[in-house]
Amino acid sequence: MQQEKETSLGDGRRGRLRVFFGFAAGVGKTYGMLAEAHELLLMGKNVVVGYIEPHDRPDTNRLLEGLPQIPPKKISYKQIILTEPDIDRIIQQKPEIVLIDELAHTNAKDSRNRKRYQDVDELLNAGIDVFTTVNVQHIESLNDIVEEVMGIEVKETVPDTFLQQATIKVIDVEPDELIERLEQGKIYANENAKRALQNFFIPHKLDQLRGLAIQRASDHINRISGKTIGIQSKLLTVVNDAFPKMTEKCIRWTARLAQGLGAEWTVIQVRTQENTSTNIPLAEKLGAEVVSIEEDDSFETIVEFAKMTGVTDIIMGKNLRQPWYEKIFVEAFDDRLLKRLNDTELHLIPFKEEKQSLFFRTRKVIEGGGKDLAIAVGGVFLATIVTELMQYIHVGDQNLMLVYIFFILLVARTTSGYFWSALASILSVLSFNWFFVEPLYSLTVYKQGYPITLLIMLVVALMISNLMVRLKKQADNSMEKEHQMEILYELNKQYVLAESRKQILDISATYLSRLLEREVIIFDRQAKLESVYCVTGHQSILNTKEEAAVAFWTAKNQKEAGNGTDTLIGAKGFYLPIVASGKTLAVLGIERNASLDLENGQLNYLKLVLTQIAVILEQTELKNEKEQVELENEREKVRSNLLRAVSHDLRTPLTVISGIAETLGIGSDLKEETRQKLLTDIQEESQWLIRMVENLLSITRINMDTMKVDKTAEPVEEIIEAVYKHLKKVYPEGKIKVELPEDVIFIQADPILIEQALFNLVENAFRHGTKEQPVKLTVRLQQEQTVFEIENYGEIPLKQFQKIQTNLSSTNEVPVDSKNGLGIGLSIVKTIIHAHNGKMEMTVGNGKTMVRIYLK
Repeated sequence: MQQEKETSLGDGRRGRLRVFFGFAAGVGKTYGMLAEAHELLLMGKNVVVGYIEPHDRPDTNRLLEGLPQIPPKKISYKQIILTEPDIDRIIQQKPEIVLIDELAHTNAKDSRNRKRYQDVDELLNAGIDVFTTVNVQHIESLNDIVEEVMGIEVKETVPDTFLQQATIKVIDVEPDELIERLEQGKIYANENAKRALQNFFIPHKLDQLRGLAIQRASDHINRISGKTIGIQSKLLTVVNDAFPKMTEKCIRWTARLAQGLGAEWTVIQVRTQENTSTNIPLAEKLGAEVVSIEEDDSFETIVEFAKMTGVTDIIMGKNLRQPWYEKIFVEAFDDRLLKRLNDTELHLIPFKEEKQSLFFRTRKVIEGGGKDLAIAVGGVFLATIVTELMQYIHVGDQNLMLVYIFFILLVARTTSGYFWSALASILSVLSFNWFFVEPLYSLTVYKQGYPITLLIMLVVALMISNLMVRLKKQADNSMEKEHQMEILYELNKQYVLAESRKQILDISATYLSRLLEREVIIFDRQAKLESVYCVTGHQSILNTKEEAAVAFWTAKNQKEAGNGTDTLIGAKGFYLPIVASGKTLAVLGIERNASLDLENGQLNYLKLVLTQIAVILEQTELKNEKEQVELENEREKVRSNLLRAVSHDLRTPLTVISGIAETLGIGSDLKEETRQKLLTDIQEESQWLIRMVENLLSITRINMDTMKVDKTAEPVEEIIEAVYKHLKKVYPEGKIKVELPEDVIFIQADPILIEQALFNLVENAFRHGTKEQPVKLTVRLQQEQTVFEIENYGEIPLKQFQKIQTNLSSTNEVPVDSKNGLGIGLSIVKTIIHAHNGKMEMTVGNGKTMVRIYLK
């Protein structure tokens, strides 16, 4: 398992499955698979043998020679050694093609997966192509037909959905030739061959299996090639949990029809018992969507569902052993459907199955209903006492029956099931007859009309009690669903407030652990722990390397694993993948064992919550990806703007320096005054280049990955003082007036960057403003923001101002000459202020230019 964990999740390519398909043992499936493997090996393909069933057939064994083999894994079971394919080693070696025989085989007890097709699925998920063999009798949807043909039930089956994307090569042979092979000992040894000839290798049975295999392969090829796309069919199978055999038969029949038509189909399960599972594993294995509904008003639900989803065919069972009284008093379900759904075809599958006896269905209630029995008998007793009292005070004989009816309602309301309210109804009629109908203390009735009255009383009591029980059951179901929706609503509200993936997973683990009263753990897709929550007073049993390995398998294969599944059943937890858009986002683990199992209702609710978690995690990932893309775009814009500004601003001073140097080099007769003037110009242009380099160096303090800076609490006075000293050093003749507030102001900023930004703005004010008037630098507080104002006398020319305004309001930099405008200085200031989450604006008017910076 450790080897598997070290294996990466792969490149996402799923391997191809090639199935050598036959109708019986000995037709040559393994032989054909090995022969094709030799051909591919000669073509240079990386082909290995993962497992070939040791049938001791000489022709097959000869073909094994020359093929690379990965030794099978040996497992000891009941003092015998069993061999199984070594899945971990195959994945680690990762050949192009691997040969795995007997797809429908059931693995040894301590294997990772219960079925071999699950092993093959792992190999396919790892991107390895698999060649395998299977017989028609092992196809799940054909299981009932095979049982009719062969007279035995085949236990080892493969779900039809597993073979949907496979390529099938039919290995066919005449039944007579197959029997001849068997008699020659080419298939089984002598004793086994004799048994096979007597039981299985019978000509008419082989003919039927052969026809079934060819038909199944034909349906598969037609579906793959798209010949059935034009048939717009939608199938609906209606089953009842009271008839399990009928359910299997209808599902398999529909699966075969869906395979032939290439149609989608749904199974509606009518639940008559509270402990019935809300999912049907057989239907899900065969590719159906399962919908579970309650028995009450099930007919209307089915009709509306069929209309809403556009069902074209309904498949349901027709019970040939239906009781006579149901045929007389109850209209057949199929007749009712035909009346309501005129445009829908109805397919009836005959079956002979009886419902569980009334005693069997009520035995559990009777055995565990001591309290309910006391309530039923006590209710009748109290009704008798109250009725006796009312008769004594002459309330009226017409009201005496109503007292019993009232207490029957109370019994129905306070007990569970129909049995106790029905018992109370019968006891009430008998008690009323015994105590209040003459002759008293006798069940004999002489008074005219009273037998009819007692009969009506019994019928009314039974109907009212039945109605009360149904209403109570519906109310309980509604309350349960309402409670679930309330919890989901509260959970979603917490998700909305969550700001990170960590918070979402912590909320989920805590909520589910408290709801299910057991440990809950969440891993990421690489099986790294992200969140765990244990019941108070308990230590974690799921936070181990072994459990993490199970979670890794779940993430990689996007399937349930662990305790209660067919994969890695020795785990202490039950693991479910959290999947969205085909990608595993996380893995949820729940403590599970024999004493702490998960009920059907809990499983269904758990999967509903998982859907919510998947949605919110996907939204969080998309949000993070969007922010990352926006950040990358912002970084790219900053780089582009700086590059444009640098290339534009460096050109002017370098051109000037180059031109002056050339003049000095060829001008030997230049006057000293002219020479000094040119040298001064070189010095000024060099200083300008130095200041631009300082600007560029200041940008390196900004983290280009996050476009953020390291902020500290800095007093504004110290920043302004540093700016003032720098200005006096570079522009000793410049005039500046500084106004600061009386109170000390602290800002969260990088002081060096803010100094550079203010220096650039004051420098531009010196250059563009009136020399006689000072530049005014003011700092003030405005609505919890610190505002820096740089004001100078003199207006920037209109065209230059328009370019600057464009640069301030847009993401694209408009080239501005540094000697006449802001140039790179503007880009630097914009970047610095943006990194501080601030804002910058410029106004021109009344002979003045004002620049404002807003920082929080």
